[in-house]
Amino acid sequence: QEQPVESGGDSVQAGGSLRLSCTASPSTFANHRNYMAWFRQAPGKEREGIGGIYTGSGATSYGDAGKGRFTISRDNAKNTIYLQMNSLTPEDTGMYYCAADRNFVSPWFYTTEYNSWGQGTQVVVSS
Repeated sequence: QEQPVESGGDSVQAGGSLRLSCTASPSTFANHRNYMAWFRQAPGKEREGIGGIYTGSGATSYGDAGKGRFTISRDNAKNTIYLQMNSLTPEDTGMYYCAADRNFVSPWFYTTEYNSWGQGTQVVVSS
């Protein structure tokens, strides 16, 4: 599968906002049962699920890392999903990854669920 491509990572002050983008292949969005997700990995920590979205219905799920301050959306015309992050804290620092082409054999937050991963985009939040 073609790898998704993330963008939008930056260095921001605590309390700020960022919007990350992930552009996938047209075939990923053509399958309306497909599911894409955002993960992040802080230095020295395991990769954790932020949330995910069905490319067809737009229905979303969030993990503890994404509840309350983060919002996932999609633009099917652009083959892109977004991660809007508000009220950022230094604990949000890390590499943010987009995952696509889910297997649907495990919960969405399992990294083994996905066959395609982006290279990641770096987010640094300073206090």
